[in-house]
Amino acid sequence: MAGRRDAERASRWPERRLLPGGPPRCLGRPTGPLATTILLCLLLDRASALTLEPTDLPLVEWVPSLHMKFNPRTMELSWDCTENTTYLECVMIHKEKGEVRKKPKSKECHCKFRDYCLHGGVMFMVTVNSTQRPIPEKLVYTNPGGQGTAAQNFSCFIYDATFMNCTWARGPAAPDDVQYFLYIQDSKREREQECPQYIADSGTHVGCHLRDLSGLSFHNYFLVNGTSRTSGIQFFDAILSTKKIEVYSPPGNISVSCNASHCLVAWEPPRTRQALSGRDLQYQLLIRRQNSKEQSGKQLIDVSGDSENKYHFPSPEPRAKHTVRMRTADTRAQRWGAWSAPVEFGSMDPTPGLVHVYVLLVLGTLVCALILGCLLKRFLASETLFPRIPRIKDKWTDGHQTDHQIIWEKFTSDTEKTDHEEIVTVEEISVVPAST
Repeated sequence: MAGRRDAERASRWPERRLLPGGPPRCLGRPTGPLATTILLCLLLDRASALTLEPTDLPLVEWVPSLHMKFNPRTMELSWDCTENTTYLECVMIHKEKGEVRKKPKSKECHCKFRDYCLHGGVMFMVTVNSTQRPIPEKLVYTNPGGQGTAAQNFSCFIYDATFMNCTWARGPAAPDDVQYFLYIQDSKREREQECPQYIADSGTHVGCHLRDLSGLSFHNYFLVNGTSRTSGIQFFDAILSTKKIEVYSPPGNISVSCNASHCLVAWEPPRTRQALSGRDLQYQLLIRRQNSKEQSGKQLIDVSGDSENKYHFPSPEPRAKHTVRMRTADTRAQRWGAWSAPVEFGSMDPTPGLVHVYVLLVLGTLVCALILGCLLKRFLASETLFPRIPRIKDKWTDGHQTDHQIIWEKFTSDTEKTDHEEIVTVEEISVVPAST
């Protein structure tokens, strides 16, 4: 492992040079019979320079090579200075950013570019003024190694203001013995650190955990190099802003206080890596009625960071028990952090739910049915045990309609209207025969 690490460090910042080329130089003094030969060599030299360069580069004559060099660690392009030559412009042609132009200072033979990703390859050109004609010379910086061997899906995020995790995946064409290493530089390219704690998968580094972020600046350069004994591994680089990759913690000290008609939610801003104003943050509140699975029982509320860390909302009494949770995000990035622990407010549900209403309705129906059944059963049983007694048949008035309900008072005697009747007593006398 130590040998592979040394080899990786040796090739961490490879330089690219423009190899000398072109037709042979014609030497000698232009006197005597050599004058014609020298003139012919000069013409051939110009024609060869035009044919060797691409057609889209405005080369018109050949000049001595500048021996251009590019240092990716410092992002500096340099070349050999030549007398009687004025250097007009440095150009970096980036696949994503396009042309980036720099003007070197007088009598300086270098240009320094700002940080750019280089894993896609770039081309540099230096335009010089020789014999009053601008002539460019180019240098192509490539990513050495096999295609598809570089790390991919690279990402980093800062959490709890003091920790950072970076992850990546093995390249699809990377060999089995590939090993990756992560290096981080600040924006000035003055400080460099290697990952102190790698995260491995089957022995291959696929992540990094950092506990000390003191060496990071606002913008940082991340480089993932790789080594293998069987093939070359391409590198991957990225420039990330700590502000954009930070995932904010939830607010602290969340509290809820209520009166008869409203509730107030108060909190403290989360701890962040850099000092931020209220306008840089935004919050989300999730108010949910406890023991409610319906979507109507949830409220997702967006709150601006300049709201003095308070939020009022109507909640008249009696109020059911609710919970509130919060999370934080950057106003521009819209990258939400984790939810906070739930904070409860309110009392137990004062109104029965629909299930309770249904139960009471069913029980009431059953009770009513039982009462009606008992009454009906009692009525039928009384008819069976106590049947009606038939009345005595009146032979005298059987064929006539008579009023069987006679008031007793009708039989009271009226001395004035009733005739006097004589009562005759009849007795039966039996005759006894005489004896002889």
